[in-house]
Amino acid sequence: MDEMNTTIDTPDIAAEADAPVETMDQYADELDATMRTINVGDILDGTVVGITDTEVTVDLQYAAEGIIRNQDYSSEPGFSVKENVKPGDEIKAVVKKLDDGNGNILLSRKEAADAIAWDNLKKMMEEKATTLVTVKEAVKGGVVTYIDGIRAFIPASRLSLSYVEDLTTFVGKEIPVRVIEAAKEGRKLVLSSREALQAKREAEKAERINNIEVGLVTEGTVASLQSYGAFVSLGDGIDGLVHISQITNTKRLKHPKEMLSVGDKVKVKVTQVKDGKISLSMKALEERPEAAPTPVREEKVVIPKAEKLSTSLGDLLKGIKLD
Repeated sequence: MDEMNTTIDTPDIAAEADAPVETMDQYADELDATMRTINVGDILDGTVVGITDTEVTVDLQYAAEGIIRNQDYSSEPGFSVKENVKPGDEIKAVVKKLDDGNGNILLSRKEAADAIAWDNLKKMMEEKATTLVTVKEAVKGGVVTYIDGIRAFIPASRLSLSYVEDLTTFVGKEIPVRVIEAAKEGRKLVLSSREALQAKREAEKAERINNIEVGLVTEGTVASLQSYGAFVSLGDGIDGLVHISQITNTKRLKHPKEMLSVGDKVKVKVTQVKDGKISLSMKALEERPEAAPTPVREEKVVIPKAEKLSTSLGDLLKGIKLD
């Protein structure tokens, strides 16, 4: 009978010896997470792992998963879980029940977002921060929008830098706003686009001013007269001051109106740009009158008669008299 060659697989003892040994310490964080105590009212961090027609499933890194019913996800009108939520989204939600009846933790993102949002809104108001919102509808006296799911009102007087005739023209538009009132107790949130637009305009103006070079010669229009000088409009919303001492070389003025009137076109030179203010000079562009020639002092020299001259230099100069 022929011998049969049989190959027997044996564990690679050396390879197993080289493999890293997993210890309980490596799972300490995971174990602590699953064993931590959770109470009703806690705000938890989670990751969306599932979405159905009725609820969102959230991984809480805990023994039980979290469930958020669609109506508890957002209070913003028109919000769609199917369209606006996707797996992988990181969210915060407050615990409503420790067991929803199926062993899951019942959560509300809406309540957590509401608490967090009011804190953020108060901070935005204190810092005068600007954010973008989309106008949802026009109502009496203004328009309505939402920030983090919270309904906000923008009065018509604060919707633009100019008067708005038809509020409906703003519906659907994205506009910059600032929080001017945030009262969580009465759920009163008032915004202003006018303040945000003013801040933007002032920032742009400051940038234009900083780009003006000292030494620039340009033409402007006298915008107003003050006892100390004349404000000259350089265009694009930028004014500069011609101090009374910088108006003319020809005479000393008691008031700029002695030489200037509002509306006059004048040529000016930029002499300084500092702290958002522009100093101008008209005097620097005036032609200075030519200096009168220095008078030549004539010296009268009396030369003695020829017969009295001698060959001595001392004698020659002795009789010269300088007046």
